[in-house]
Amino acid sequence: MYVLAIDIGASSGRHILGTVENGHLALEEIYRFPNGAAMQNGMLCWDREALEGHILAGMKKCKELGKIPASVAVDTWGVDTVLVDHQGTPIFPMAAYRDRRTEQVTDKIDQRRLYALTGIAHQPFNTVYQLMATPADVLERTHRCLFAPDYFHYFLSGVMANEYTIASTSALLCAGKNAWSKEVLCMAGIPEHLFPEKCNMPGHILGDLKKEIADKVGFNCQVILPASHDTGSAYMAVPARDENAVYLSSGTWSLLGIETDTPVTDEAARAYGFTNEGAYGGKVRLLRNIMGLWMLQCVRHELDDRYSFAQMAKMAAESCYPHTVDVGSNRFLAPASMTEEVKAALREENKPLPKGEHDLFRCITQSLAVCYAQAIRDLEKLTKKTFTSLNIVGGGSNNAVLNQWTAKATGLPVYAGPAEGTALGNCIAQLIALGEIPDLPTARQMIRKDFDIQEYLP
Repeated sequence: MYVLAIDIGASSGRHILGTVENGHLALEEIYRFPNGAAMQNGMLCWDREALEGHILAGMKKCKELGKIPASVAVDTWGVDTVLVDHQGTPIFPMAAYRDRRTEQVTDKIDQRRLYALTGIAHQPFNTVYQLMATPADVLERTHRCLFAPDYFHYFLSGVMANEYTIASTSALLCAGKNAWSKEVLCMAGIPEHLFPEKCNMPGHILGDLKKEIADKVGFNCQVILPASHDTGSAYMAVPARDENAVYLSSGTWSLLGIETDTPVTDEAARAYGFTNEGAYGGKVRLLRNIMGLWMLQCVRHELDDRYSFAQMAKMAAESCYPHTVDVGSNRFLAPASMTEEVKAALREENKPLPKGEHDLFRCITQSLAVCYAQAIRDLEKLTKKTFTSLNIVGGGSNNAVLNQWTAKATGLPVYAGPAEGTALGNCIAQLIALGEIPDLPTARQMIRKDFDIQEYLP
């Protein structure tokens, strides 16, 4: 039995088939496509129709290969939405979180109260601010607010539903609960009718493909909700060895934290910048958002993509440049030039500038390792726990230089892999829902056995 994970990230997407064969988990990538935001009528937006086309193209590839999945599920980045009318038609561009339209509204809500209610760390791109920045007449005409993966599940199944993990990124959901915060909606001036129902949990079966979609792709299958937020899926694929492990989903963003049973929403957690997002099984991911490999991606593009990420890592290792920047700063969210923004941050601290590309790559890479170490120290203070290891999943787990520097900076052993953690977690949620795997602990045992995990010692 195959399941199909459609994992859409900020820079690319992939269709990956997952299966259990003789007690072993296996993945097979069958389709990959680019993604990115672009300006549309003065607003940074995702190309929703292009993404719909890629979703169908990858599903058609399943048919061509003769590997028909029993189910399909979509995960994406957090916070962004599609607003639809009573006919289910999108009525507003699929705005991207790096757009700056929210800058005028972020100070209109008491951030301490917002955090106490939702447990979500302040970020200018949180959904609550995006909706506050949406024209009032658009909100009046909106029937439902669907987060990005919610919309794509609706596109496939015809069923409108919000999923818990993706909804939890919005700063609209009560912390650790499956309930929209009416107080937050009122404070923000957001109509309650946009969110009329409780969220569905990962593993919920929405139903079959719409006939229109089934006819286009050449088969029918069930649509199952995964942990639709990509970090929620990635955390499912962490093969932690004990309960004192820290998780790091490393990609465009670095999301570092732990799984807990209850949210932490006190002033200390807010001051430390930790956020409480929904996790599989109704748990909470207590984590910190760190800028991540986005900074290296931007610099790479500014250099006309002349270096691969492996080459950039090698060049970083060849430099002796000792200085770092605060990669947790929102100044690196969407600068006109990442290279110049890094240099500006160094100038402000009276630090010597990088002398070339080698130094620049080392500065960013080492800054990430230092930031990971600080986040772990803050997490230990907050939870009164001592952590024994760091487990990295996602594309960043392939960066051996960063992994080794992270082990040195944190003083912890680093276990890196699997690289396709998000798609793997997506598949696991489907396989559990279909009875192919009994539960998440079993799935994590299978990951430790079936996937290559690299160890880096301090």
